[in-house]
Parts: sequence; structure tokens; C-alpha cells
Amino acid sequence: MTPVDVVVALLLLAAAAGAHRLVADLRTLPPPPSLAPSLAPFLAEPLPTVSVVVPARDEEGTLPHLLGSLREQTFPPAEVVVVDDASADDTAGVARAAGARVVPAGTPPEGWTGKAWACHVGAGATRGELLLFLDADTVLAPDALAALVAARAERGGLVSVQPHHVVVRAYEQLSAYFNVVAVMASSAFTRRPATVPMAFGPCLLTSRGDLERAGGHEGVRGEILDDAALAAAYFRAGLPVWCAVGGTSLRMRSYPGGIGQLAAGWTKNIASGASSAAPGATLATVAWVSAHHAVAVGAIVSLVAVTTGAGGALVAGSPLLWALAYLGTALHLRWLLRRVGTFRWWAWLLFPLPLLAFDLIFARSAALTAVRRAVPWRGREVDLARGGSAGRAA
Repeated sequence: MTPVDVVVALLLLAAAAGAHRLVADLRTLPPPPSLAPSLAPFLAEPLPTVSVVVPARDEEGTLPHLLGSLREQTFPPAEVVVVDDASADDTAGVARAAGARVVPAGTPPEGWTGKAWACHVGAGATRGELLLFLDADTVLAPDALAALVAARAERGGLVSVQPHHVVVRAYEQLSAYFNVVAVMASSAFTRRPATVPMAFGPCLLTSRGDLERAGGHEGVRGEILDDAALAAAYFRAGLPVWCAVGGTSLRMRSYPGGIGQLAAGWTKNIASGASSAAPGATLATVAWVSAHHAVAVGAIVSLVAVTTGAGGALVAGSPLLWALAYLGTALHLRWLLRRVGTFRWWAWLLFPLPLLAFDLIFARSAALTAVRRAVPWRGREVDLARGGSAGRAA
């Protein structure tokens, strides 16, 4: 191994180690039995009532799965409220047929995003001691609500879960890097807690009192990333925030409508998310992604050089180094992807393909954020310049 090989190898290992620290405590939601002692304070009196609030806009295809899973809970919610955010489809009819109460969101006031307003309306229409906010594309295992309540009883404050991403069609594999980057940049899974916590919007459980103490959704009414803003509000109020990944307890399928929907969804989220992440987590995540770019280019150029004899001078390091780096990078990505979703083998073995998709969508998101200051989503313009939405964000 040459001195150049040693230097390159050390840089790649340093980037991998820095990123791995961000997921060193990548925990799943514990099953209820392991947290049974934490429910003891409630056993002398009735268990806390849980109201489920589902903000929904054009979700007739996803709601039956979520509402069906809520009916099968071993610890059933006291009520399920679907807040219909001006849907153009039969969201309200599907929700009623599944036994949920439907509340129309109405037109959000000036300065409110659509989702924050829908959550605010839903919280006001419920009576439970605990409030569980769920995205319409989530699905809960039968013991998930009991596990969430147990986790909240032990931890207090805000409990948030990033659902396990169910990946079905080939184009959905292109979400690979977005899922991993979202978990890394959150700083929610380091051994040492982040200075300002983050949360994941698809699943948020809190007591009504804690939500009011943190300022409620009114306090984050204009934020595109209302989940991150809400976590920061809990932190300022002196309330804890605890996060987990869904594992087998909580799952979601985010973009079944095609590659255009996938690109639009990640375009809305990724650039704003990058700007809200902690500097240290951002730096480590950028270094990790940059290392993957270096490995992809180094391995491809080395392969061309070995097979054709051309281009060898374009990359530092030996072909053996880049071959080993490619294998190590792919296996590490495989480990991460198995923790966050049901990604197929080629998403990690052929990682330059989803990496290219990440680059293109991130570039589009950054351009829209910097130039237009708005991104389209669900028929509305999300106004990034003032944090709210020109047409109200869903």
C-alpha cells in the first residue's frame, strides 16, 4: 500500500467513523413488556386516554391502512380525528367509513402552514389526555400505541418515531440516501444528546399540558419543518424530547404516486432540513456523503483504468484501495438501510445510482430554496421566504 493509499484510506475511515457516531444509538421503539414498570404510576387510576389526530390532504388511498391498524391496537385510542385539509378526493368519506371523526380544517389563517393548522384544529377538537399526531401514510403494529404510551410515561415530554420506510417499487429505492441523511443529521441517535433536539413529524406523542406549555402548534405555525421547530420549542420549555426509529412497530410508505411525487416530497424537505440541522451533525453528514462520492468516482475510474488502460491518472490511490473502499461503503450503507427501511440489495450494492438521485433532487431543492424561495407540494406553493406558505403548505 502506497502513502497515497494510506492517506486516502484514513480520510475515508474518518468520514465513516464520524457519521457512525451519529447513529451509534439508533434505537427502535421498545415493546410494551420491557417498559411495563414505567406504566406503574397509571395503574392506581385509569390509564391515560389517547386522542389520535391525523392531518390529511388527498389521502383516500392511505387512510384505510392507518385507520385499520388503529382499530387493531391492544391499547385502543379513545378517539381518532381526521382533519380534512381541503382534500379534492374522498378523504373525508373514507375516514368516516373507517370509523374516524372528520373535522374540516378550513382555510389556514395568514402565516400558518396547512399541516400546522390542521394539527392545531385537530388538537382543539379532541379531549384525550395524550395527543398522538400521525401522518396519514403511517401504519401501526397492534402493540405500537401501547409501546408509545409506555415510552412517554417513562420519558415524558415529546416522544417521536421515524417510521420504517416501506419501499415497494423500483423508483422508491432512490429514497435511500434521503432516509439515512435525515436520521444522521437529526442528531437524535448519538450517545451524547444534541444541544437542541429534533423530532420526526410522522409520529409525535405528547400530553396536552406539555404541548400547551411548549406553545402548541401556534408557536410553530409558519415553519415548514414544524417537527423540528416543535422539538426546539419543547427544549426551550424545559421538556425532554425522545426519538426512535419505527422498526416493526411503525411503518410508512411515503411516495406511492410515482417518481414525480418522490422528487417533489424530498425537494420540499431536504434543503430546509439541511439548514435546520446542528452544525456538527451537518459537517459529519456532509463528510459521509462526500466520502461516498469519492468512493463512487474512484471505483468507477479505477475499473475503467483496469479494463481499458485509460484514465488511471485521474484518481489518486490504487485500484485495490478503491475496490475495498467500495465494498466497505456498500456494506455500511446496507447496515444503515436495513435499520431505516425495506430497501433492496441494489440500493446499497449499486449505491452510486441512489446517490446520483440524491444529488439531483438536493440540487433542485437548493435552487428552489435560494432562487424561487418556494417549492410546490400537493398543489400549493410552500413559501420558504417567510416560513409559511403562499398557498398554505400541507
